[in-house]
Amino acid sequence: METRSLGTSDIQMTPVILGTWQADTGGWRGVDESELVRAIRDAVEAGITTIDTAEVYASGRSEQLIAEAVSDLRDRVVYASKVFADHLKYDQVLAACDRSLKRLKTDYIDLYQIHWPSGAFNSEIVPIGETMDALNTLKEKGKIRAIGVSNFSRSQMEEAARYGRIDSLQPPYSLFWRDVERETMPYCVENNISILAYSSLAQGLLTGKFGPDHQFQEGDHRNKNKLFQNPDHYRRVQEALDRLRPIAAEKGCTLAQLSLAWLIARPRTHAIAGARNSSQVEQNVKAAEVRLSPEDLENIDRIGRIVTDHLEEDYPIMWNFG
Repeated sequence: METRSLGTSDIQMTPVILGTWQADTGGWRGVDESELVRAIRDAVEAGITTIDTAEVYASGRSEQLIAEAVSDLRDRVVYASKVFADHLKYDQVLAACDRSLKRLKTDYIDLYQIHWPSGAFNSEIVPIGETMDALNTLKEKGKIRAIGVSNFSRSQMEEAARYGRIDSLQPPYSLFWRDVERETMPYCVENNISILAYSSLAQGLLTGKFGPDHQFQEGDHRNKNKLFQNPDHYRRVQEALDRLRPIAAEKGCTLAQLSLAWLIARPRTHAIAGARNSSQVEQNVKAAEVRLSPEDLENIDRIGRIVTDHLEEDYPIMWNFG
């Protein structure tokens, strides 16, 4: 699979990135660890050599599973991990990174990201300058190679950039969730910042496997997803999927592959796609092979707006966790 530069760094990342949030079985149902380890290994062997994780995913278990799967292939893999909002003081950042390094069985993390801005989830407010000082220290020591942020607004990114180089933003972004395009994507394009889109399949909606009457198991965090919760949004989702199906059929691909192909064609954008098993990995790899013309991209864009044009004016957060 082709690779692209991460921001202005010399790190090369695949356009499709393997996400590992699904290791957190507290928020996902039906995930088998042994299958997930095989999926991670198979992803790298198939060409998806960038893996995204976080210290908070299954309380570090996600990072351990990555090490179990591919630590012997470390020179072929790009690791992206994150420090959570409750560990943003200077010493906390350093300690959190050391714990992640230990779990990942590596002496460096390619991309280390602030998972959520200070204050999120009732965390203590920490000046961004203090957090960035810690990240710059880690970079100087060679423990991380690049700094990124996740779930930041444009103004929060601008403030962080006063204290050091930001090479990536990780926002929720898909054909059905496009708030990042309003203000933040133009800033990223102007400043050579890569966009690593999470929930790139709208948490499974863009696979087309959830019909009008689908019900998730109790405890599945998608029960709090605004696109699933609101009956009007969900009805429009089904309408859009029906219009996308003929395009996917024409291209000889699945709805998921079509959606990922559209996303990685967006400016400076990579798509983080999770996989529970090797079969899903194989499907995600094929997304990078789908070729879309400018007319295809415009048509898909219009269809996606059946959903996004009816979302609230400012909709950066996908869930109603409160």
